[in-house]
Amino acid sequence: MTVSASELARRLGEHAEAVCREYLSNGHRSGNHWIVGDVRNTTGRSMHVRLKTSTKGPAGKWVDEATSEFGDLLDVIRESCGLVDFRDIADEARRFLSMPLPRPQLRGRQPAVKRGSPDAARRLFAMSQPIAGTLAERYLASRGILLSTHERALRFHPGCYYRDLVTGETQTLPALIAAVTNLSGQITGLQRTWLDPSGQGKARLAEPRRSLGDLLGNGIWLGLDPGGSVPVMAAGEGFETMASLRTVMPALPVAAATSANHLAGLTLPPACRRLYIAADADAAGRHGIERLSQRAGEAGILALVLRPQLGDFNDDLRHLGPAHLAAWLSDQLVPEDTRLFLPPG
Repeated sequence: MTVSASELARRLGEHAEAVCREYLSNGHRSGNHWIVGDVRNTTGRSMHVRLKTSTKGPAGKWVDEATSEFGDLLDVIRESCGLVDFRDIADEARRFLSMPLPRPQLRGRQPAVKRGSPDAARRLFAMSQPIAGTLAERYLASRGILLSTHERALRFHPGCYYRDLVTGETQTLPALIAAVTNLSGQITGLQRTWLDPSGQGKARLAEPRRSLGDLLGNGIWLGLDPGGSVPVMAAGEGFETMASLRTVMPALPVAAATSANHLAGLTLPPACRRLYIAADADAAGRHGIERLSQRAGEAGILALVLRPQLGDFNDDLRHLGPAHLAAWLSDQLVPEDTRLFLPPG
């Protein structure tokens, strides 16, 4: 028998303190309330969760006095775990309550958002926050990547849901969220990079980076003006590679295709006349470069390959420094682009 959302919320409310200790672990009990920073489990005191039913309302209801947000414990699970689909939220609630999962429905309404779909990506992106002042910004800075706070493609989620595909075990970890968009700026997917909460790089996971949504033809664009002309751009496979180029050439639009196969199929802006492709040393990377170069040539676009001095451009940025990387790139760019995109000095 299917248990309704309200019934799940009520049952969670019967164990409100245990739910808070599990999903809002950065808070603490104070009287009849659990006090924490917000529904995403940040530290602070502005969010109050009622632990026992009283004349003021049922257990499990919460309010954030700083933002005026309010809700129940299903909302806590959704936000603290970074879940998007209600099916996943309900499954997590049932797991916590040790309830059996429902049998598959042969009839009835389809889920509002399909798991792994572009809509799911857009919802997760909307649930995230700007990276300024967050662990994501510190992570990028630790890799020498300094981007404008106006980069619209990047967000941070303090508790993004991660499932081990081998064991089925789940956990929540902070994550850098990068939007994958088409040339119109519409989000079609995203890439999650889970981070070590201590600030020591990526999380220690078998797959600390995963993508979802419609990726083919699209990319993580930095500096793309959806309504503007893009006569010169750079493209490559990895986000950190392209963000490193963007760090030393902040006026150059760049796209990270997320994989070698997706690089080969990247959709190029119609006004593009010159394309720089960031080299990757492995065989799959060479295939992506060759196929994209061929497609660019067929469209009348001059394709030029940029090669790093070390393993990749992020290695160059971190170990050799931005000035050295800029000097290395200046010899590979068309002179006109050197003047346009590489700051003097």
